[in-house]
Amino acid sequence: MFEGQPKGLYALALANTGERFGYYTMIAVFALFLRANFGLDAGWAGEIYGDFLMLVYFLPIVGGWLADKFGFGKMVTIGIVIMFLGYLLLSVPLGSQTVGLVAMLIALVLISFGTGLFKGNLQVMVGNLYDEPQYADKRDAGFSIFYMAINIGALFAPTAAIEISEYAKNSLGYTAPGEAYHFAFAVACASLILSIAIYYLFRSTFRHTEGNKGGTKSGVASVTEPELTKEETKQRIVALCLVFAVVIFFWMAFHQNGLSLTYFADEFTAKTASGANTMPFDVWNLVLVIFIVYAGFSFFQSKTSKAKVISALVVLAALVVLIWKYYQATGEIEISAPIFQQFNPFYVVALTPVSLAIFSSLAKKGKEPSAPRKIAYGMLVAGAAFLVMMFASQGLNTPNEQAALAKAGELGPLVSPYWLISTYLILTFGELLLSPMGIAFVSKVAPPKYKGLMMGGWFGATAIGNKLVSVGGYLWGDLPLWVVWGVFIILCILSALFMFAMMKRLEKVA
Repeated sequence: MFEGQPKGLYALALANTGERFGYYTMIAVFALFLRANFGLDAGWAGEIYGDFLMLVYFLPIVGGWLADKFGFGKMVTIGIVIMFLGYLLLSVPLGSQTVGLVAMLIALVLISFGTGLFKGNLQVMVGNLYDEPQYADKRDAGFSIFYMAINIGALFAPTAAIEISEYAKNSLGYTAPGEAYHFAFAVACASLILSIAIYYLFRSTFRHTEGNKGGTKSGVASVTEPELTKEETKQRIVALCLVFAVVIFFWMAFHQNGLSLTYFADEFTAKTASGANTMPFDVWNLVLVIFIVYAGFSFFQSKTSKAKVISALVVLAALVVLIWKYYQATGEIEISAPIFQQFNPFYVVALTPVSLAIFSSLAKKGKEPSAPRKIAYGMLVAGAAFLVMMFASQGLNTPNEQAALAKAGELGPLVSPYWLISTYLILTFGELLLSPMGIAFVSKVAPPKYKGLMMGGWFGATAIGNKLVSVGGYLWGDLPLWVVWGVFIILCILSALFMFAMMKRLEKVA
């Protein structure tokens, strides 16, 4: 998995890990912050949440266009600075009136524009590492590793957001609704400082991918890119646009994790866990599981007896600690809604080597699905995740009925947290089929002169999907919950069918 990868991959991945940790710390509590601090209903909170995500993923189009003219490295650096200013403004508690609202909106614009300059261009640089012949066959694995690093940052974000918010409430006395969340936003400022430090400390390993004015890369990669005819360029752009059209609906469904799925966690999921059921909610238990997975793979893949012994000891140590913690888990804990957002990144990190091993085995047999086919399968899997939510919601009130009971001081019916944990597992399978493979497909198929713009197009499609995330907020009211989840199931299935219908055209350029 890690053998034969360019050194620059790890530096770029770690720089992105720091930035993503800050971003997901903010996202973990943002929808709840909007309702607590400004008193917004589910629909309006969803609208702002969706608009912000749309900008975050739309502005890489602008960032890619600028990078094609002025270089990827310059845009990445400028983007981090702008993001820092946005998070800094968001972390200042300015109240719930006009001043606070305007400041928040300005902060969101700064964060989204900075992300637009940073996110897509960093991923283009990762793709440029694999333009060199000796790394060409490592591209898909490289993007999977890069994607895994993103999720390492996201894994710790919900716990960080909850812990810093609780500290602000309990130790610093911030009792007004929404005030404590500003401390979670401040975490993003610190993480960006770490990100830019990593970027410049290890810049020598990827400097050749940064590009100079005019978008031309220096080094070996610049002379290995093929010249395409106008017809070939057109075919590639059309194929990419077809993929972009499909992924809109994946992200519309997937990013319900920060909206309707978080609402479900907050309003319909058990508020406490006791005994062994507390284990999944401790992020360090999840880290131990990750150690077991990776050390297990290392044991079977290592070529020396020393490496095998070290791997076996790591597995054994992690198992001993988990068993000890299992028998120590005798009390009761409160379950905070944002904590559920740790499960998706946990599954991504834990399942990435499993995914790579499966596809590597299929590749050796000549049976590995193409990237477009993986994307289509990912849509079907996403639909299956919301089918789980449909079963989980049987017999539950509508959101408005549940809210009326809560207002009257009564507790409506609640379900086991394992429904959401299972949903995130299935959604992650879909994500691993679609997201890293899609990014790798774009970096491979995009015409050389339009790499930045085409990567921006991927994020533009994601932006539209994130704008449509707000649909989940508007559905959250008088409709039965099974209808809410049914909307996403239907959209995922229709998108998959469209993808299969276009498969010959897509595989032609893949």
